[in-house]
Amino acid sequence: MVGLRESAALRTGAHPDGRPLSPREREALLKPYLPSDSESTDHSTEPSPVRRPAQKTQRKKPMRDFLRQQLYLVTHLTIQALFSLYVRLRTAYHAVSDRIFGLLYYHHRSPELIQKDIKDLDRLPQHLSIILDFNDDEQRGAGLEGLVNDISEVAAWCASAGIPALSIYEKTGVLKNYLPATHRKISQTLESYFGPTKKPTLSLRAPNLPSFSPPATPPEPSSASASDANGRAPLSHLTILLLSAEDGRSTLVDLTKTLTEMSQRSKLAPSDISPELIDAEITESVMGEPDLLILFGPRVELKGYPPWQIRLTEIL
Repeated sequence: MVGLRESAALRTGAHPDGRPLSPREREALLKPYLPSDSESTDHSTEPSPVRRPAQKTQRKKPMRDFLRQQLYLVTHLTIQALFSLYVRLRTAYHAVSDRIFGLLYYHHRSPELIQKDIKDLDRLPQHLSIILDFNDDEQRGAGLEGLVNDISEVAAWCASAGIPALSIYEKTGVLKNYLPATHRKISQTLESYFGPTKKPTLSLRAPNLPSFSPPATPPEPSSASASDANGRAPLSHLTILLLSAEDGRSTLVDLTKTLTEMSQRSKLAPSDISPELIDAEITESVMGEPDLLILFGPRVELKGYPPWQIRLTEIL
């Protein structure tokens, strides 16, 4: 620390005897109390900042990336090839098996074989309904002919199985314009199955159109009353009904309008309108409820089928 004399001299700026201090004398008084040059130099220099080690840049490895991509590509192609092979083998297996079963169990237009196939069934539907598609573009203009052929085969199968009523739904209703030709083709198919003398009579009709049933020779009493080997009497008459989309919801709309007009004109009391009345009117104008509806496709698509008639129908 600075002594009392030195501090008093520095404070007053003069010696004890009154003489003023010169700058050199001031420095001489303070020099013993100042730090040395080496210490000041050490304290004046700031500590150097700690250097962080430089981050190493990752070197790109193009060869390793290329090999990895090739491995992924080979794995993908291998999986794809194995799956394609599996699909083709499965398709070929099903095609061959279907062909073999088709040859073994084909009915060969013989009603007896069809009756043999259904003899173990507990019950048969009295009214069978099916949904078919009219694909004229896919069959290069032969869609109508293919549709009529399908209907003829189904009708012959129903006649052989003893199902008296068949309804066929086709959305566009194109068959309604060809009732005579359709009736003639179905009759020819029935004749090829049963022969000219034993074939069942046929009536073909559509809603809001007259029934097409040309006169035919009825079966002889002996053949009509005879039974087959399974105890079933052969079918003597087959009724076919052609349906389209206009026979579905539009029929319900028209019936609703008619009942509304009758109620407004006081010809029918609102309390008289019941599900039984609607069912009776639709059954009379369109058809009754089928026992079984068969769809030909992977999904259940009714395609505008009359909704009222399938409330309790079994769909297959």
